[in-house]
Amino acid sequence: MIVGAMLLNENAAVLAERMVRQADQFRVAVHAQAGGGRVIDLGIDVYGGLEAGLALAEVCMARLGRVSLAAAPSELWDGPAVVVSTDHPTAACMASQYAGWRIASERYFAMGSGPMRAAARKEELFERIGHRERPDRVVGVLEARQLPPPEVLKMIAEQTRIEQSGLTLLVAPTASQAGTVQIVARSIETCLHKLYELGFELSRVESGFGTAPLPPVAADDLAAIGRTNDAILYGGEVTLWVRGDDESLQAIGPRVPSSASADYGEPFAVLFAQHGHDFYKIDPLLFSPAVVTLSNLDSGHSFRFGQRRPDVIRRSFAQ
Repeated sequence: MIVGAMLLNENAAVLAERMVRQADQFRVAVHAQAGGGRVIDLGIDVYGGLEAGLALAEVCMARLGRVSLAAAPSELWDGPAVVVSTDHPTAACMASQYAGWRIASERYFAMGSGPMRAAARKEELFERIGHRERPDRVVGVLEARQLPPPEVLKMIAEQTRIEQSGLTLLVAPTASQAGTVQIVARSIETCLHKLYELGFELSRVESGFGTAPLPPVAADDLAAIGRTNDAILYGGEVTLWVRGDDESLQAIGPRVPSSASADYGEPFAVLFAQHGHDFYKIDPLLFSPAVVTLSNLDSGHSFRFGQRRPDVIRRSFAQ
C-alpha cells in the first residue's frame, strides 16, 4: 500500500517548474496553451538532450527516484548506461512511471505516463496498489512525435479533475535523446510490473536499483522502439530489496526475467514485425529486465535470475 500523503503530482511539479525556468539550459521549449496549461517540448521541434532526458525520467518517477548516466559494462556495450534507484518503488514506478494510459483523440495518440495517472486512476492496478490523489495541478509525460492538440489537454484536465491551467505535459518522441533516456530508465518499472502481473505482493519491495545500456538514438521512432526495448530485455539488470520468506522468491524468480518468455532471443524490432507491429500479440512475459536479483532483507539471502545477452544488444544497436 502506498502512503496516501505522498503527493506525486506536487513532487513532480517542482522539477517541471525548474525545467520551465531553465528552458535554455535544458534545451526545451515551453508552449503556453490558449485554453490553459502548458506543454514542454523535449525533442520534437527542439534538440533536448541528455539532461532533459534525465529530468524527464525523474518527472516520470514523480521525483521519487534518481536517474543518472554511467559507463555500461564493456562486455555488454561500449557506451553509456542509464542508472536508476528508488526507495519508493511502487509509488515511483507503478503509480507514476508506468506508461499505462493510452492518450487518444481523433487526430492524436500517445502513451501517457507520470503522476497524472494517479489523479486519473483509470487503470485497475490502482485498486491493488492503493494510491489516490486529488491534486490542484497535474504533471504528465507523453511519448509522441507531435505536440498534443487542444482537445487532448482538455480531456486530460477533465479526467484528472483539475482546471486546465494546472496542467503541465512533457512530450518527447522515442527517437530523441530525451525520449531514449527516459524509456531506458524504466528497468525497475518493468521488473515491478512483471512481478505485479505474476501476482507478487509489491508491498514487500522496499527499494530498487537498475541499469540498462543507452542505445544510439535511432533514425525513426519504430527503430527506437526496438532499441529501447532491447536495452532492458537483453541488457537490463535490476536488484530489488524485499521482505518475507525465501521460498516464495525462489519460486517466482525464474519467471521474472525476459528469458522466461517464449518470444525471448530475437531483437525486439524482429519480434515486432513478426507480430504485425501489434504490441498485444507479443508475449507479455517478455517485458522485463534480462537479469533480476531479489535480495531478502529479512533472511540476508539473495537470488539471481536470468542472463544478459551482449550479442542481441550489439545486433540491435547496430541496426
